[in-house]
Amino acid sequence: MKKFLVVVLILGLAGYGLYYFGTNVASEKVVDSVSKELEDSGQMNEVKSYIENDPELKAMMKEAEAADESTLPFTTKGEATRVLIKKVGVTKLQDLQAKVKNGTASKEEVLQALNEDLTEEEMLALKVIAYKEIYKK
Repeated sequence: MKKFLVVVLILGLAGYGLYYFGTNVASEKVVDSVSKELEDSGQMNEVKSYIENDPELKAMMKEAEAADESTLPFTTKGEATRVLIKKVGVTKLQDLQAKVKNGTASKEEVLQALNEDLTEEEMLALKVIAYKEIYKK
């Protein structure tokens, strides 16, 4: 019985370790891949231009730029990924991604969906991470 409990404990710790470090690695690779693809195709300039021409998005980026990172609930892509998976869920995130990719979801719908599951502080933390990625800060 003790061996069984030890095995279960080890498997549990290994699973948590894979989840913790796996989300860090996965989130870094995904964000880096998307950023590189946008840079290589020249679309990053289009993204920046879109933000600058949209008053709401421009205000969000200004808010992110001025945020005090020491007060945010998370500051890394890995932490953000874990929060999104835990609070929003993989299925809902995939659904949002598909809708955005197909052009069937507006920015307001995406923000509303995220605001349903995340606190204001968590949304601000996501904005800060997005700001840093877009403007390479």
